Amino acid sequence: MSKPSSRWATFRASAIASLSLVISFCGTQSARSETEKLRIAQQFGVGYLPLIVANEKGFVEEEARKLSIKPPAIEWLRLSGAAAMNEALISGGLDFATAGITPMILTWDKTRSTAKIIGVAALGSMANVLTTSNPNVKTIADFTEKDRIALPSVKVGFQPILLQMAADKAFGKFDKLDDLTVSMPHPDATAAILSGKSEITGHFTSPPFVQQQLATGKVHAVLNSYDVLGGPHTFNVVYSTTKFVNDNPKTIEAFVSALDRANDWITANPKEAAALYIKAESSKLAPDFVEAIIRDPNVRFTTAPEGAQKFADFEAKVGLIKRAPARWQDMFWSGLKDKPGS
Repeated sequence: MSKPSSRWATFRASAIASLSLVISFCGTQSARSETEKLRIAQQFGVGYLPLIVANEKGFVEEEARKLSIKPPAIEWLRLSGAAAMNEALISGGLDFATAGITPMILTWDKTRSTAKIIGVAALGSMANVLTTSNPNVKTIADFTEKDRIALPSVKVGFQPILLQMAADKAFGKFDKLDDLTVSMPHPDATAAILSGKSEITGHFTSPPFVQQQLATGKVHAVLNSYDVLGGPHTFNVVYSTTKFVNDNPKTIEAFVSALDRANDWITANPKEAAALYIKAESSKLAPDFVEAIIRDPNVRFTTAPEGAQKFADFEAKVGLIKRAPARWQDMFWSGLKDKPGS
């Protein structure tokens, strides 16, 4: 058998080289096939500590490298209230929004045939507390038309829906107290209620603002959200559009893994976690004060949703959503399905 001609040898070498370039190119494209940037918005409070830790420790970038994808350039933003979050997410100004689980459920239902919002992960379970500076208010039945209750986002936020759940139990009328609520970020509402010079006499809020207010002796607690739900429940969640989740599966996996790492780190390093929170929030709270909140057994940092089905069932019952999901997993990224959620 004769040896291949020099022309054939040259062609064969060229073909192999070209194939190698294609394979190399495809490999590069695969590494860059997911989003090159990630825009994440968060609000205020200890409930967002996992995001703060993930940011400061670079966990998202590390987890992305483990999955052989190029770490996205992350832009960390601050917004207050679910309404602003939803508007930014649906308009394409955000990739990940964060808010209370109840407004996420509202948005999930309203966008079933449009943006198709879906939960990515829970940020943790912690009680929210309705406080008041009005000494005459012992229960929610004692609020009058002269009182105003501050919330981050009226009607669609986490706290107002919890207030509706409490009102439904107390009065059989879920929206009885809605006219008393006003939108105000937690830091501003805390300053207002403690000043004694504002129309704000009530504030449904979260850690550390609850503890900060109660420590002054100027306010007292009226309602605890764990009592309303009958036990621990998810406070805040991260959510996105179904398209973004489907288009970026490894990015989502890396992000949730980063949150799991952050949660483990917070549990193992509460003192250091408190310091990170104070730095990120430019908070004037004492480190020991924040550390005590993190160590509170009623504060649990986990990506597993808790009480999600109860919230959805209530929202369906009072007509806030058209129908409740058959199970909580229907509202969240499929990678959470095996977590001990509810």
